[in-house]
Amino acid sequence: MNAKDFIKNRAARLGFDLLFVKFVFVGIFNTIFGYSAYAFFVFIGCGDFTAPLFATVCGVLFNFKTIGELVFGNSSNRLIFKFFGVYLFTYALAVALLKIFAFAGLENRYVSGALILAPMALISFFLNKNFVFKTEK
Repeated sequence: MNAKDFIKNRAARLGFDLLFVKFVFVGIFNTIFGYSAYAFFVFIGCGDFTAPLFATVCGVLFNFKTIGELVFGNSSNRLIFKFFGVYLFTYALAVALLKIFAFAGLENRYVSGALILAPMALISFFLNKNFVFKTEK
């Protein structure tokens, strides 16, 4: 049994949508990339606005291909603007959440950045599935 069949069988057994399982696996890889970019930009002195901005730009370009091709099976470059729109929205939400955490007293930007990873991933999946890579039935 190859890896794809193994994942498909496990997902079905656990009652998960295969598309969501693929998104989670690709998302883990993308999250490592995106958080590493964010941490790098914080490390070199970027602020609450620029660190997530630069990390988001890098993430959009990287994630567009991995999510489009590996999760949704769609490599159409025409969707980049919709995809960018999703990331623009999630970027604004991330900045707002980071500001809220800082206002609430959570000054460690590494921790606050890590805390928003899961909610941002769920929002991203929903928007990508229903807006960017939506397939007509």
